[in-house]
Amino acid sequence: MKELAGRLTALDPDAGAAVRVIAYFDRLSEARAGLEALVRGAAVLAGVPARLVDVERRVRVRVEADGTRRDSGAPPDPGWPTTALAPGGVAALWLERAAAAPSVVDAVILERAAGAVRLVLDRTRGRAPVDDPALVETVLDATAPEAARLHAARGLGLDPAASARALAPLDGRPRIIAGRADSVLPAGRVGVGPAVPVLELPQSCADARTALRFTAEGTAQDPGPKIVYADELGGVALLADLVAPGADPPPDVQALEAAGAAAPWLLGTLHAVVSTASLRAAAAEINVHHSTLQDRLSHAEHLLGWPLRTPQGRLRLQLALTMRHLARS
Repeated sequence: MKELAGRLTALDPDAGAAVRVIAYFDRLSEARAGLEALVRGAAVLAGVPARLVDVERRVRVRVEADGTRRDSGAPPDPGWPTTALAPGGVAALWLERAAAAPSVVDAVILERAAGAVRLVLDRTRGRAPVDDPALVETVLDATAPEAARLHAARGLGLDPAASARALAPLDGRPRIIAGRADSVLPAGRVGVGPAVPVLELPQSCADARTALRFTAEGTAQDPGPKIVYADELGGVALLADLVAPGADPPPDVQALEAAGAAAPWLLGTLHAVVSTASLRAAAAEINVHHSTLQDRLSHAEHLLGWPLRTPQGRLRLQLALTMRHLARS
């Protein structure tokens, strides 16, 4: 590697320096160097202070260009050359250099140092985002041996003795989250499986996929929740086995579709009726007067062919709206 770097330096100083950077971080990784040593290497090679920040794992390391560690609570300058530790990630490594764009050497330093730092963090502090596709697939594969699933779970930073949930986004592959789900759910329609021990995550994933079928876009033509928790469905989940996606929808769903086509306000109004505690609450939900809601319900009853202001009629309506989600998904 030294010989190659020497030859490249004679042709292109930046290329030679880049090769030396790669060799330097390879040696640190082989020696299983820690975070401070890796950040120090970036600072010394770049000739400016280097800073590592991973908020989720509470890691902050800053090293001066002379190799002295001197942490700082001040926020990084957005103009500094930087790279995330993982694609799309937030945690990052900075070189405190005022530059419009990083040089070739700076870019190589950041890329190699970030890769080495990521491996150390995953090995020593657990993986913060549980998003390695191959490992997630193994954990959620009910046919995989238990030992393989436990090994994959540890690789994701999951505690085999703790609980986790599977997520089923409408667009994208399944995910796994540990702890509470509220603050880490992806955007859009998502089914959330129950919190279970790691070895039971395949069933949590199956339940999450079922919950996804009960979600909606939350629009006037597709009213309903974007996020559905499987463990909140109760016996309603049994409907998923009765209504096959893509098959001819049940008669009440066909009636809903025809009525919705005739009156664009109908689906949103009926969803408010079944999802609120009273008709007055439903009127407030869709921002209409109570008398206007009564007129709409009369018209909807005429279009659908059954009463909507009796307990039986409201139950029938709620089932029809739910089956509408299941039939189209």
